[in-house]
Amino acid sequence: MNFLAHLHLASLADSSLLGNLLADFVRGNPDGQYSAEIVSGIRMHRRVDTLTDSLPEVRIARSYFRDDFRRVSPITLDVVWDHFLSRHWATIHPQQPLEDFLAACQQEITPHLPDMPERFQNLNAWLWPERWMERYAALPFIADVLRGMASRRPKLSALTGSFHDIELNYDALEQLFWQFYPVMMQQAKDRQL
Repeated sequence: MNFLAHLHLASLADSSLLGNLLADFVRGNPDGQYSAEIVSGIRMHRRVDTLTDSLPEVRIARSYFRDDFRRVSPITLDVVWDHFLSRHWATIHPQQPLEDFLAACQQEITPHLPDMPERFQNLNAWLWPERWMERYAALPFIADVLRGMASRRPKLSALTGSFHDIELNYDALEQLFWQFYPVMMQQAKDRQL
């Protein structure tokens, strides 16, 4: 869900963009299924997820969601973090416009798609041509993303309602993003993720 953050942190750490984007589509031990470089990227993605989930800022952010939506708040927050990253890209990564960054990512990932899981291929069939990660900057698109995920997975129907909690707590969520994301960027640069 937070595709942009994983690609950004992977680029800062000089890790496999493909492995970092693919990770949510790989279950269990990836060794032997993919090259060592891709496996390293999958493992980095998993470490980032574990670290993010344990951050005090993220625990605070989860508390902003009402009881009916707290269960899905980790998914909602993944999308929200990408919203802030996309919205503030020019400040966070001034050396390269977001469109150029994403074009480079797509160019690196696309040639490998035929050998990847079908669900991952399907994601990529929409992710790049529909410019999702650029469109994350617009808050109404975040509502569309959450609605889309809720419609595809009935167990996640609460995602639609969780958008209201984003609106209610938008400024506080943005402040939390600025507290933890620059630290994660430095950790990626220092190869500590």
